[in-house]
Amino acid sequence: MKNTRATSAQSVLAIAALLLAPAALSASGSGSMSAPRVNPQQQQLTPEQEAVSLYNDGISYRDKAAKLETEAAAETDTKKREKLESKAKDKHEDSIKKFVKATQMNPNMYPAWGSLGYAYRKIGNYNASLEAYGKALQIQPNYTPAIEYRAEAYLGLNQLDQVKSVYMTLLSMDRQRADELSAAIDKWLVKRKADPAGMDPAQLDEFAKWAEQRKIAASQISSVLRPKNERW
Repeated sequence: MKNTRATSAQSVLAIAALLLAPAALSASGSGSMSAPRVNPQQQQLTPEQEAVSLYNDGISYRDKAAKLETEAAAETDTKKREKLESKAKDKHEDSIKKFVKATQMNPNMYPAWGSLGYAYRKIGNYNASLEAYGKALQIQPNYTPAIEYRAEAYLGLNQLDQVKSVYMTLLSMDRQRADELSAAIDKWLVKRKADPAGMDPAQLDEFAKWAEQRKIAASQISSVLRPKNERW
C-alpha cells in the first residue's frame, strides 16, 4: 500500500488458487478478483466466495483512498488538502470493515489479512496493523509484501531495531521489497528530522547512518551480481 504498490498480479493467482483449493492456500497478495457467478436460485455462495466478494469491495475502497491521497499530496491549499486526507481516511475505514468481514468468512484468506494490516497502518493504528500482518504471515511466512509493510508499521512506532532486522531479512529474500523498505526509511527520516516526535536525536542520527550504509552495501552487491556484458 506506499499507496498500493504491490502485488495485484500475484494476488490474481493467489485468489484463483484460493477458490480452486482453499485448503491449500499458502501465499498472499493485494489485488482484486471476481467471485464466480452463481445463480442464487441454484446455490448460495460458499463462505470462501463471500470472502472474495467482500475482499474485492475492500480493495475498491482502498483504491479510492489511494486516489484521494495522491490528490491531497498535490494540493497546495491547506484546508483542501486536509479535507482530501480526511476523505481518504474514511475510505480506509470503509475498507477495514470489508476486510474484517472477509477474514471472518475465510480466516485463511491471507490477502485480506495483509490488506487489513495496510488499512490499519494508513489510519495510524499500528498495533492493529502489526497484528493483521502477523496473521497473514502465520498463513504464509514467506509472504514478503507483508514482511515489508510490517516493517513500515514498526517505523510508525519508532521500533528501529525491528526495522533493521526486517531489512536484512528482506535483502536475502526479496531485493525489490528491501529496496522499497529502504525508500520508506528515507521518507521516514525526512519526516523525523523535521519533527523528531520525542525521538533522541542521537538515535535518529545513528539510524540514518545505518540506512545509508545499507544502501551502499546493497548497491555494491548489485554491481557484483550484474552481468559483465550488460549495457546501461
